[in-house]
Amino acid sequence: MADNKLLAGMKVAILVTDDFEQVELTGPKKALEEAGAQTTIISPHSGQIQGMNHDEKAERFNVDLTLDQANPDDFDAVHLPGGALNADSLRMEPKAQEFVRRIEAANKPIAVICHGPWLLVSAGLVQGRTLTSYYTLQDDIRNAGGRWWDLPLVQDDNWVSSRFPQDIPIFNEGMIDLFSQYQEMKQKEEAA
Repeated sequence: MADNKLLAGMKVAILVTDDFEQVELTGPKKALEEAGAQTTIISPHSGQIQGMNHDEKAERFNVDLTLDQANPDDFDAVHLPGGALNADSLRMEPKAQEFVRRIEAANKPIAVICHGPWLLVSAGLVQGRTLTSYYTLQDDIRNAGGRWWDLPLVQDDNWVSSRFPQDIPIFNEGMIDLFSQYQEMKQKEEAA
């Protein structure tokens, strides 16, 4: 029955590094996989990455591909979990910036939560966009030319964003909806 799932065949890149907010990876990853998507954890380094429950260490997760190995053209969408240390480190990775620039240039969907938008800011993608995030990022988003709204879920074209772990249920719904719209459009284009 896997081919009847909403996101069957969709490949989703999860860009993350050490000290990410664990539930912002595990909750959306589970929702994506239950909808039929294939998820790939991509990090600047190989091996394992450290999850966090706020400021306490949680579980470690295996990295599927490094940024050196990952090709944005091989993916249909990207998910950016938060966690202040993860997002602050990832935003300074040129290959992470290039990855999201190429996803955006192809008009593929991007789902981002909490501190995750820092990568989009550093990649120069926020100008003219509307999104939400953890409240401490609002100045960064506005200074980068974006509009910041304090809402549980904001969708702007091919982006969907949420503020923090409490928003994960609505974030997952919005992400699945956005990704399924993209998947449907892609299938129509391939059938034409």
